[in-house]
Amino acid sequence: MKKTIRLTDGKLLAVGLLFFILHVPFVSAQTVITDSLLLAKTDSLVKVASDSLVLLESDSLAVISIDSLAASNAWSPDPARATWLGIAFPGGGQIYNRKYWKLPIVYGGFLGCAYALTWNNQMYKDYSQAYLDICDEDDTTASYEDFLPPNYNAQANVEYLKRVFKNRKDNYRRYRDLSIFSFIGVYAISIIDAYVDAELSHFDISEDLGLRVRPSIVSSSNYYSFHAHSLGVKCSLSF
Repeated sequence: MKKTIRLTDGKLLAVGLLFFILHVPFVSAQTVITDSLLLAKTDSLVKVASDSLVLLESDSLAVISIDSLAASNAWSPDPARATWLGIAFPGGGQIYNRKYWKLPIVYGGFLGCAYALTWNNQMYKDYSQAYLDICDEDDTTASYEDFLPPNYNAQANVEYLKRVFKNRKDNYRRYRDLSIFSFIGVYAISIIDAYVDAELSHFDISEDLGLRVRPSIVSSSNYYSFHAHSLGVKCSLSF
């Protein structure tokens, strides 16, 4: 037994409206989902691919690679090795630290001290011999006459010449000893310079470091005056 349902125009219109109402949310939801996915694919992924990944590849990785290569290629001397090389031979620490411009200063100091040592030692020997010759009674030993002008009467001024030769002998001996200490001082300074230079090669100096000196009013309180003001100078260090 079959039943036939006849829909009138009013019923058809109601069914159509119901179907439309029920179908529209699914369509809009599907559209929102597809749009958000498209946005996620086109915007987020494109942004990550074009910005983050590209920045990482072009900037971050490049900067890291350049910095790491620059840091690996930068010379980093060892303070202990620089010190031992400076002790082994003069100027060895400066050569190891690659500060070749300091070598003329170091070797110039050594040459100056060596020249002063040689000169003062020779003058000390000459005046010592002259003092010994004028103090003895042997007429054949008269090396002191080399220091006197021609036709000078040495016999009339023997005591005076003895004092002069003795003072000069002592002075040149003192100068010779000072030359030896100066030689040792230049040697020690070259070693200290090599160590300090190697140690400070890792020290980073900021570009923001600065010192400002400006006038200022300084207020002070004491027993006689509760509010005393005076002019002063204010120093500020920024780093």
